[in-house]
Amino acid sequence: MKFLDQCKLYVAAGHGGDGCVSFRREKYISHGGPDGGDGGAGGSVWAEAVDGLNTLIDYRYQQHFKAERGGHGMGRNRTGADAEDIIIKVPVGTQIFEEDQETMIADLSSVGDKVLLADGGNGGWGNVRFKSATNQAPRRFNPGLPGDDRWIWMRLKLIADAGLVGLPNAGKSTFLAASSQAKPKIADYPFTTLVPNLGVVSLGVGSSFVLADIPGLIEGAAEGAGIGTRFLGHVERCSVLLHLIDASQDDPDQAYETVRNELVEYGADLENKVEIVALNKSDTLDQDIIEEQAAKLEKACGKKPYIISGATGDNVKEVLGQLFEEVNTQKQSEAEEAAAEQARDAGEEQQGWTP
Repeated sequence: MKFLDQCKLYVAAGHGGDGCVSFRREKYISHGGPDGGDGGAGGSVWAEAVDGLNTLIDYRYQQHFKAERGGHGMGRNRTGADAEDIIIKVPVGTQIFEEDQETMIADLSSVGDKVLLADGGNGGWGNVRFKSATNQAPRRFNPGLPGDDRWIWMRLKLIADAGLVGLPNAGKSTFLAASSQAKPKIADYPFTTLVPNLGVVSLGVGSSFVLADIPGLIEGAAEGAGIGTRFLGHVERCSVLLHLIDASQDDPDQAYETVRNELVEYGADLENKVEIVALNKSDTLDQDIIEEQAAKLEKACGKKPYIISGATGDNVKEVLGQLFEEVNTQKQSEAEEAAAEQARDAGEEQQGWTP
């Protein structure tokens, strides 16, 4: 399945059906009076986050969604049928923007989240609605109201607990393959990863989290160089970042600073997320050189880096355990904040209630 994380759609709700002008005409019944029914409501267009999707590729091939018009009113007080709504199913984590790509309409971050994109028009009144003592044979009706229509942008930000960042060819895909059942493309050249990959890391019963690997960053990515900056949005929701550094390069400290600068330039508070630093590909160097590289990296990042090898699995479990601990801590903190806010709201409601 191809990956697509951004698309533009045109959505149009259905117009309401027209009201009807009709008069009762039956044998042996004189002065039957008006009996024109109302028109039905036009269909609306909704977007709903569903489970089991992780790409917007379906909307590369269909960009227009138009709901049907409501049925027209008919004689004998028959109301036109309401048109069916259209539901656009999107992955969890999809953000919906206006055509300017800046004004957010909704952020569908949970399964079942739903938002109205275009409201169907109301049906028009039939002439029975205009009957009165002074106008017993009205020939007036209302046309159905037009439905809404608009262009929207949908942008996907994958829901992951932890994210992998680093320069191209730092071994991120190898690490993801070694720690989960994901099978990303792995090769000995930069920019092997062209789209984000997700993997579920399992450390035992009840101990699992989702790890996201995004394409490598290069210097100037925030200004559009390379491809990684386009996908940085996928780690905005992560609780913790794992920063992988290739141990075989000459300046691991410079590599660290390059990626950190791009995170700062990108914004979205990425530079303030919890970060775990690891020196990867330790199996390719002697122990003395590894220690020298680790010392350089520690001086740059201010913390002792893990020394790992995604290819051989050295110290991978230790890093995964640290990631899980940070993810779990973040989830507990969010749960406590949500409980405190709920208790505070309940207290305010109780304080404002008077018997």
